[in-house]
Amino acid sequence: MLLPFVTGFAIGGSLIVAIGAQNAFVLRQGIKREHVFAVSLFCAASDATLIALGVAGLGFLIEKVPGLITAVTIFGIVFLLAYGVMAARRAMAPGAMAVGQGAPLTLKAALSACAAFTFLNPHVYLDTVILVGSLAAGYAGQERWAYGMGAASASFVWFFGLGYGARVLTPLFAKPMAWRILDAIIACIMGMIALKLGLWMIRG
Repeated sequence: MLLPFVTGFAIGGSLIVAIGAQNAFVLRQGIKREHVFAVSLFCAASDATLIALGVAGLGFLIEKVPGLITAVTIFGIVFLLAYGVMAARRAMAPGAMAVGQGAPLTLKAALSACAAFTFLNPHVYLDTVILVGSLAAGYAGQERWAYGMGAASASFVWFFGLGYGARVLTPLFAKPMAWRILDAIIACIMGMIALKLGLWMIRG
C-alpha cells in the first residue's frame, strides 16, 4: 500500500508544481493573505476530485468526446487573456498597490477565479483524469486507490504549502514595485498559456 501511495504522490507532485495560472493566482492570494485557506482547499479538492474520476476509469469519456476539450479550451483562452490584461494594467499603473492596499477580492470572486483557472484549463483533465487515471491501471483494488490518494495528497501539500508559504514573501511585497513586477510576470504567464492552448487546439 505504501509504494502505490508514494508513486501516486510523486506523479501528482511532478504534474502540479509547474508554473501555471492556477499556481500564480494561489501565490498572489497567499501574499495578500486573502481567503488563503478557502482558495488552497478549493484547488486541492478540485484536483482530488478529478484524480478520483480518473482512477475510477472515467478518462475514456474525455477521450471519446473531443468537442468537450475544445469548448473548455476556447473558454479557457478567453478567460486567461482577460485576466492577463487586468494583471498587465495593474503592472503598468504608477500607483500599483502594496500589501494591504487595493480592493480585496470577495470570497465568491476568489473561488470563482479558482474554478475558472482549474476547470477551464484542458490540461488539468489530461493530467489528472487521463494521465494519472491511466497510470492507475497498473494497480488493482486497494492499491489502486492508495495510488489515487497519493496523487491527491500531493495537491493538498502543494496548494497549502504555496498559499501559506507565500507569507514569507510579504516583506518583499511591501513595496509597490514588487507587486508591479509580480503582476507583469502573471500577465506574461497568462498570455503564454493562452497562446500555448491556442496552438495546441490548432494542432489538435
